[in-house]
Amino acid sequence: MEPFYLTAAEFARRGRSDFPKEESPSHALIYSSPATLSYNSPGANGYGVKRAGLAIPESVMLLVSPGCCGRNSTILSSVSGYSDRMFYLLMDETDLVTGRHLKKIPQAVREIVEVPEKKPKVVVICITCVDALLGTDLVRICKKAEQESGVHVVPSYMYALMREGTKPPMTAIRQSVYSLLEKRPKNPHAVNLLGQFAPYDDDCEIYPMFRKVGLTKIREIGRMKTLDEYLEMGEANFNLVLNPETRYAADDLMERLGMPYIEMTRFYDPDRIAKQYALLGGALGVKFDDTKWHAEAEAALSAFRERHPELTFAVGQTLNANPFELSAALLKFGYRVERIFANASPDDLPFITRIANMSPETRIYTSISPTMMLYKCEGSVDITLGKDAAYYYPDAANVPFFSDVQPFGYTGLMRLLREMEEVL
Repeated sequence: MEPFYLTAAEFARRGRSDFPKEESPSHALIYSSPATLSYNSPGANGYGVKRAGLAIPESVMLLVSPGCCGRNSTILSSVSGYSDRMFYLLMDETDLVTGRHLKKIPQAVREIVEVPEKKPKVVVICITCVDALLGTDLVRICKKAEQESGVHVVPSYMYALMREGTKPPMTAIRQSVYSLLEKRPKNPHAVNLLGQFAPYDDDCEIYPMFRKVGLTKIREIGRMKTLDEYLEMGEANFNLVLNPETRYAADDLMERLGMPYIEMTRFYDPDRIAKQYALLGGALGVKFDDTKWHAEAEAALSAFRERHPELTFAVGQTLNANPFELSAALLKFGYRVERIFANASPDDLPFITRIANMSPETRIYTSISPTMMLYKCEGSVDITLGKDAAYYYPDAANVPFFSDVQPFGYTGLMRLLREMEEVL
């Protein structure tokens, strides 16, 4: 049996009406691919539900779980600097059958608040698939714990079995981390950047461009140090959504606080970046002057292409980019993209169609297919993007491009070019 793949041309031809069922995790067994190294494990890189919940400033987390989930999570707390912010309420077999652990949660929250020398202002309670099956009403429990402890108590859900639902865990936790925001008088100079749990690069052009048009209060949860600073996000005139997984949170803020939002996509094609800034300016009634950064990005790209005129890429999914958009950009730059290892969704079809028009034979491998265990290194690849792609082509130069601090816009492209230059 060969690993399952479609060429870009075949993928584009099938479209939404015949979208490959192999792309759906609910179709069959899931291969825990090399993507697991940075994608699923709570002790690896990136943000899972538990680390994301702790993005709320001055918060701690109470994980309510059987011992297996608790042991898994100790990796997170021990290697990522969260050991003083993670607490555990372990469930035994009787708890699993009767649900008696639910009565212990308010008491555990009181102890968490009373014991530390520096008292937390927020307790995030995280429950697992066990409570999903028990039908636990965590919102009600959090309200009771909040009344008894006198601090904010926020519900969060580490439900792996809901990954393919309408509200998967990483979508739900984004709603949770903004749930404490309260309605405040609107500040016309304030905007929130929603989408990531870590901040964007300090040199990202979005900051000076926004300030130049009067948006001087630019807030991100990754830069908030105190709960009071975090609550100031409630005065934003609008939210800028920079990750599609944050749409649910943005909808919730619009409904609760009357806070509208605009969505932007992370592109690596300078022309598309420029067009998106022009569209954003039109929506806001301003004109963004991106001339300087656009010219710098084009110059950096030209210099890179001059030094490396011919490169063949394999692109994975564990990186700070949409692998299909990035692959389309690389093809436009004149490079070859031999392989893409990523799980696609119907929303990716416009990028896949662009790939098909430029490189119809590019192979797109469904990374969750069990057939990927049979993958053998084929073809010549000069550079891989993403830690998972490096697994399939270990002899090629690799750029993980998966730091917590996020790239965006023209400076994001320039950062990628620098990191590729370093390994080449």
